[in-house]
Amino acid sequence: MAKGLQKFKDWFFGRLPQGCVSVGGQAVMEGVMMQGPRVTAIAVRQSDGKIVYRTRKTVRPGEKYPFLNWPIIRGVVSFVLSLVYGMKTLAESAEMAGSQAEEPSAFEKKLAKALHMKPDDVMILCAVILAIILSVALFFALPTGIEALCKLFITNKLALNLIGGAVRMTVFLLYVYLCSKLKEIRRVFQYHGAEHKSIFCFEAGEELTVENARKFGRLHPRCGTSFLVIVMLISIVVFLFFGSDSGNVLRRLGSRLALLPLVAGISYEVLKGLARAENTPLVRALKWPGLMVQKITTAEPDDSMLEVALVSLKAALEMKDPLGKNGAQGEEPSEGADASHDGEDVRGAAQASQAPEESAGAEPSPSGDQAREAAQASQTPEESAGAEPSPGGDQAREAARGSQGKRRHDGQTVA
Repeated sequence: MAKGLQKFKDWFFGRLPQGCVSVGGQAVMEGVMMQGPRVTAIAVRQSDGKIVYRTRKTVRPGEKYPFLNWPIIRGVVSFVLSLVYGMKTLAESAEMAGSQAEEPSAFEKKLAKALHMKPDDVMILCAVILAIILSVALFFALPTGIEALCKLFITNKLALNLIGGAVRMTVFLLYVYLCSKLKEIRRVFQYHGAEHKSIFCFEAGEELTVENARKFGRLHPRCGTSFLVIVMLISIVVFLFFGSDSGNVLRRLGSRLALLPLVAGISYEVLKGLARAENTPLVRALKWPGLMVQKITTAEPDDSMLEVALVSLKAALEMKDPLGKNGAQGEEPSEGADASHDGEDVRGAAQASQAPEESAGAEPSPSGDQAREAAQASQTPEESAGAEPSPGGDQAREAARGSQGKRRHDGQTVA
C-alpha cells in the first residue's frame, strides 16, 4: 500500500524513479539537440566537416512553479515549450551550421521596434505564429468544415467525430509523407533517426560510440511523432464528449480549439504512461501506430550523423570531452547565459574524424522554411520538469557510463 502511494505521488508530481535519467532530443539543421537533466546541448556539423556544439541550462518551469508539474498541466506546458523552443533551436542550429541568416523583412523590423525586441526574435515569433495558423487551418478548420458539411446528411455525433478524426489523421499523414519526399528534408529525418539510435544506446547502458549506436533501431516509443499520433486519436474522444455539435462551423471550430490544451495534456499523460508500462501485448498494440508513422519521420542515418548525435548527447549529460579526440571539456552552463562551444570559442571544436559522406545519391543539406516546418514533425515533447531534481553533474556522468542500470527516454518530444 505504501509503495503504491509513493508511486502515485511520483507520478502526480512528475518525479522520475530512482536512478532514472531523463533525456530527450530533436533533429535540427545538420545536427541534433539533446536535453539532459540539467543541460540542453545542440551539436551540428558545419560544411567543412567540423562538429561544433553549444550548451545551455535546461528550462524547467516546474522547478519554480511546482503546480506546472501536475498531470495534464505539465503536458500543456511541454507542448508550448516544444513549439517555442523548437523554433528557436532550429534557427540557432542553422546559424551554427553556417547557413546564411535570412534578412528580417521591413515589416519584421518595424514590429521589432514597436515591441522592443530583436529582429531575429521577431522572425522566430512570426514563424511560430505562421506555424500555428497553418496547423489550425489543416488539422482543425478543414476537418471541422467537412464535419459541418456532413452534418447536413448525418446526424449521429459519433459518426461525425470519426469522420473529422479520419480527415485530421489523413491530412497529417499526407503532410508528413510529402515532406519526406523532399531531398532537403530527408537529412533532417536522418538526424532524427540518429537521435533515436543514440538514446537507445544510452538506455541500454552501452558506451556511447558510433559502433554501438549503429546497431539500434530508429523507431522510439517515446518520440514526438508518437505524441502527435496520440493527439489525433485522443482528440476524437475529447471532441465527442465535450466538443460542440452545432452546425455552425465557427462554433464547432472554437470549441475544438478551446479543448486543444486538454487534448495535449491527456495525450502527454498517455505517452508517459505507455513509456512506463510493462511491455504487454496491449501496450505494444497502443504503441504500434506511432511507431509506424516514425517510419516516415525517421530515416537510417550514416555514421557521420550518429557522431553528431552522440556529441550532443554527451554534452547534455555533462560528460567530459564530448568531441573525443582533440576535444576539450566545455564550461558549465551558467544561469541566464549559454556556455558556448562553437567555432573559435573552444579548442574542443576540432575537426571531426570524418566529414559528411558525399556520394552520387547524397542529398543537399536542409535549408529554408520547408526544413524548419518538417523538423517540427521530428520534435518530441520534452519533459517540462520534475518536482524532485534530476541527477546531474557527476551523477549523470555515472549514469552515462552504465553504473545506473535503468535508463529512460521520458523526454523527447520532442521529436
